[in-house]
Amino acid sequence: MADYRKILGLLLEGRSYREVVEIAGCSHRDVARVRQEVQERGVTSAVAVSDAELTEWFPDGRRKVSAEYDQPDLSRVLASMKANRHFTLLLAWRRYVDAKDAGKKYGYSQFCALFTGYLRTHDLVAVLRHEPGRAMLVDWAGDTMDIVDTITGEVVRAILFVAVLPFSGLLFCRAYADMKSPAWLDAHVRAFAFFGGVTQIVVPDNPTTSTHQTHKGDAERVVNARYQQLADHYQTAIVPARVKKPRDKAAAENAVNVVNKRVIGYLEDDVFTTLSELNTAIEERVREINHDIRRADDTTRWERFDMEERELLGPLPDAGFEDVQWKELKAARNYHVTADTQRYSVPFGLAGKLLRVRLTSSLVTVFDGHESICEHPRLTGRKGQYSTLPDHVPPQHRDIDGLWSRRWFIDRARSVGPATVTVIEHILDSQVIEAQGYLACQNILDGLGKNNRERLEAACQALVNRGTHPTYSTLKRLMAAIDSDAKKPRPVTPAASTGKRSNTVVFRDTISDVYVRDASHYAGDEEGK
Repeated sequence: MADYRKILGLLLEGRSYREVVEIAGCSHRDVARVRQEVQERGVTSAVAVSDAELTEWFPDGRRKVSAEYDQPDLSRVLASMKANRHFTLLLAWRRYVDAKDAGKKYGYSQFCALFTGYLRTHDLVAVLRHEPGRAMLVDWAGDTMDIVDTITGEVVRAILFVAVLPFSGLLFCRAYADMKSPAWLDAHVRAFAFFGGVTQIVVPDNPTTSTHQTHKGDAERVVNARYQQLADHYQTAIVPARVKKPRDKAAAENAVNVVNKRVIGYLEDDVFTTLSELNTAIEERVREINHDIRRADDTTRWERFDMEERELLGPLPDAGFEDVQWKELKAARNYHVTADTQRYSVPFGLAGKLLRVRLTSSLVTVFDGHESICEHPRLTGRKGQYSTLPDHVPPQHRDIDGLWSRRWFIDRARSVGPATVTVIEHILDSQVIEAQGYLACQNILDGLGKNNRERLEAACQALVNRGTHPTYSTLKRLMAAIDSDAKKPRPVTPAASTGKRSNTVVFRDTISDVYVRDASHYAGDEEGK
């Protein structure tokens, strides 16, 4: 339809038909119709003519045609699409066509055009004006990143926490192994420290780590107790976004989109083996987003934050917030308690006993009743790690500390003797790669010295005295020789000779070194009787 107001203004300016057609993009017939109305009504100014008068002077013939068609209920279509994300315009058009009305039906393309025009005037969005220092919006990014365990080869998904100050757009991001409450609270603590202050309110989504329903099926949601403790510590308020109202936290959605593109997208091809390594890379990307990327107003996020928002943040508390959990855990037979898939040692005498365990973000403290027994740094990352204090290990288990290491083999050799230690050290030192000598050491200590440590020590001493290279076979032969000498029979003594001699003189057998008497010596004794 021609823009009759524009044509009217051009004609009153004295433009020619050709100029009006080129500028307004209309036909000569439209220009002629406007010219006729100007002459008949004596119009001198386009401003003096209202829209209603223009509609009356130049009626739209298409309205007569559209009256012949059944008009679709576009408001109902819009409401259905908002309530059901699977509802499509094609489905709406089919229902419109199937309705039993007397009039004509619009085709699908015209139906879509009518719906698009309806949205322009009915689906309007208010512009949110954010006050500096008032709100911090937080959310988990939908996409994840991979962390490869170098020991097991297992791939673990890391989830990214995102916080943004909507006024300046300053963004904070950090990766965590899960979305549980300890990670959620730690992320807030680090975000406040990153911004250097506290906002008046914090606007999260509605995950179970932030809010919960007081009664199943009830629309009312309340802030979780531990999350409220954090808010009280930082003197801020938790105001969750309305359920299924993403526009309440549009800045957070935009920040998540930025993280997906400029953090996850940039680092997707890199391989990370630890959370700390991944977070170091994320910090570099976030710094570029905040400090280097200029927006439409030619400022960076950091510049606007530093100039207009930093001073309006509340101060950080003197003491940092620590989430405290208490658990009752039983010490296993291996004298360790298991807390959040990690294992912490206790004195071996407490194995099998029920103990109280206090967990913070950095420490694990074990209590027997009200008495503090021990304290461990809290383990994070790969599941099933051990924190074992040397004093907790029973004596019979202390020789397995550092299994399959130089110290472990030398400690075992020391229980045999100093010569065995020298042999084991010589074997390990003679290898280009020390670990290549571990099998030989194991064979010597377990195979040769398992049942007779004294003979192994004697064989090692003999080998040290000779100054030859020690091997399993050489030590085995030496031990066998030592074993044969120990069991060697006594020298054989020849039997006495019974041959007769010519006199009774006692003589010495030079061969056997034995004195022998002949038979005549004993005959004299018989006659005297």
